[in-house]
Amino acid sequence: MSHARFYADDVERRKWQNPDGILAEIGLRKNMTFVDIGCGGGFFAIPAAQLVGKRGKVLAVDIDAQAIEELKAEADEKGLTNVVTRVGSAEQTVFCESCADIAFFGIVLHDFQDASKVLRNAKTMLKPNGVLVDLDWKKTAMQFGPPLSIRFSEAQATNLLEKARFEIEEKTESGPFHYLIKARSK
Repeated sequence: MSHARFYADDVERRKWQNPDGILAEIGLRKNMTFVDIGCGGGFFAIPAAQLVGKRGKVLAVDIDAQAIEELKAEADEKGLTNVVTRVGSAEQTVFCESCADIAFFGIVLHDFQDASKVLRNAKTMLKPNGVLVDLDWKKTAMQFGPPLSIRFSEAQATNLLEKARFEIEEKTESGPFHYLIKARSK
């Protein structure tokens, strides 16, 4: 999902969201496979590809073809050959079975037509010990971000994850505007 409508650019976004710090916090390391679901232009996918290294892999999907082109161009510019992209809906996308160490939703879970289906697809892609991460907007009024009416509260997101048979491991604040939920398959 493209987030360009919510803030000016990545430079502005980095003032309140540090992708490198978040990726380290969720445990992303060398040689892992990271699935970025609703990756947009690669705000998390590019630093993830740098972090996992040549033997690691980033699988990135977004419905926005232009965002995927931007991601591919930046990956090429930085010499990142470990990024696999796909234009398509997350409801219809499964890159692999039991291949991912981390399935990541970077401020997008509320955007999908069928969040339950997207979570089932993520579960299919995760290794048995893999981690699902939902980083999303707090459900409070702000000057920017998606409309309050479509945001998931932390309780709503937790409920969705539990219904999809994930066990919540950790809930934390992630800066002034977001929460982060880590979960594993039951």
